[in-house]
Amino acid sequence: MRLVAPLTGRDPAQADRTVSPLELFYDLVSVVAVALAAEGLENSIAAGHPAQAVSRFALVFFALYLAWANFTWFASAYDDDDVLFRLLTFLSMTGALVLAAGVPAVLEDADLRVGVGGYVLMRLALVLQWSRVVRGDPLRRLAARRFVVGLSAVQVGWLAALLLPSPRSSTWLVWSLLAVAELALPVWAQWRTSTPWHARHLRERYGLFMIIVLGESVLAGSRAVQSALGDASVAAMTPTFVGGLLLLFCLWWLYFERPDDHLGSSRWWPFAWSYLYLFLFASVAAVGAGLSLVIEETAHPGAVGAGTATLAVALPYSACLLSLWGVHVRRTDGLLQRLGVPAAVLVVLLVPAASRAGLRPGSAVLLLGVVAALLLASKVRAQR
Repeated sequence: MRLVAPLTGRDPAQADRTVSPLELFYDLVSVVAVALAAEGLENSIAAGHPAQAVSRFALVFFALYLAWANFTWFASAYDDDDVLFRLLTFLSMTGALVLAAGVPAVLEDADLRVGVGGYVLMRLALVLQWSRVVRGDPLRRLAARRFVVGLSAVQVGWLAALLLPSPRSSTWLVWSLLAVAELALPVWAQWRTSTPWHARHLRERYGLFMIIVLGESVLAGSRAVQSALGDASVAAMTPTFVGGLLLLFCLWWLYFERPDDHLGSSRWWPFAWSYLYLFLFASVAAVGAGLSLVIEETAHPGAVGAGTATLAVALPYSACLLSLWGVHVRRTDGLLQRLGVPAAVLVVLLVPAASRAGLRPGSAVLLLGVVAALLLASKVRAQR
């Protein structure tokens, strides 16, 4: 292993490119923050602050996902596995852990100090990586310089935003502008020259992270069932358990139809593709929180509210389906296939109304699972 090597870019057509153990380790560290964000979302909704919970959860997940995605695309293009690359990756992982430590403070008190510190640390590691590309890859030097300048400027903005008063409309406006700048930066930096990312490697990276986030949702539901069994019967929990598994199993199946085989089909599609995953991963994590709320409402009726608990599952699951549809639709043939997911989403969004009218939340989750299963069956049949 070399100590320091020039980062000249990897071959985007490399036949045997796979995810490295270091990348898997990075994912496992990042998912700690995902789990804490989902837990905080659940607790805030249960405490009666759903709007506040969703807005702060979105802020946390935006930071987590964007840092993870930017590292993932950089590594796909420039991971030469030298000592310095590993050390800077460890620095980014340290920032992810600091960000995770600050998640509860963000969700409970909108205190961004620790969270922003961790996020900036992750971005600092990426700035140093791009600085290596400036020296090592003359073909993409302009893009690398733009990343260095843009990332540095936006991080100064996040640190300056900490000086603003506690969250109010003007504060949220500043945060929103910084978020837009973060999203626009990769597009601006690569306006003329794209980095040599590897399509199959990226598909594998995103697929593995999807499995980890799904696993967190399963674990959250399992823990909730375990804690509630002392207060509710197995029969009362069965509809939620079966319906929740149907939701997650169908989501896995729909996702791994490999909708992203066309990742390199256009110059700008990869950016939209990556940003769609922000909604997908966030909504998958939120589904786990929603299932935990349904279990809590089943064990202690009135603790959350049947309609609120059901909505906490239906809304993020609808977002999951729409995010997947946004990725699928570019290659889906036939009008019926194109409209299948939006139709299923409309049905899913009607279920909370039935719950408010008297349908028990566990039965509502089971109904949602049946809708997901029917959608999957229609897609499988259409592919025959």
